[in-house]
Amino acid sequence: MDIGTKIRAIRNRKKITIAQMCEGTGLSKGFISNVENNNTSPSINTLNTIASFLGVPLPYLLLEKKQHMHVVRKDSRRKSTFNDLKIEHLTSKGGLRMMMVEFPPGATIGEPHAHEGEECHQVLEGKILAEQGEDSIIVEAGDSFSWNASVPHFVKNIGDEKAVVLIAIYSDTELIDVM
Repeated sequence: MDIGTKIRAIRNRKKITIAQMCEGTGLSKGFISNVENNNTSPSINTLNTIASFLGVPLPYLLLEKKQHMHVVRKDSRRKSTFNDLKIEHLTSKGGLRMMMVEFPPGATIGEPHAHEGEECHQVLEGKILAEQGEDSIIVEAGDSFSWNASVPHFVKNIGDEKAVVLIAIYSDTELIDVM
């Protein structure tokens, strides 16, 4: 872990001097220097003192770089198609994936299908028919629904205009593209 470099970066970004940090934490200049240079591993209690002084949550100091926030810019999103659907892959983290799916009038996801995981849907535009097992509901812009994806499910645009649906899929295992 590179906690010291992260502490230094936060301190510098906030324009805090080592002297100010010594005064605010009660730690010595030499100790802070050793921490920032990764020459010593401070206790959790000491890290908590440093985190409090810097105004960051303690767990943030413990995150590895790959665990930090991941940003996908609008122009960098991966796009794909499935049947007549346009899919924008917004972001993913672990077993969680978000996408925006555009359904032209009459378009469907195809035959009812099932896969591992949970799904949550937010209808942003249009009117769709959502079916899962024996349940069937018409949802419109502003409505949301969720289901266990291991039960066969089906979605179709039943409106005269395109429908746009924000979909979040979670699975304990890595998801292959389900659409």
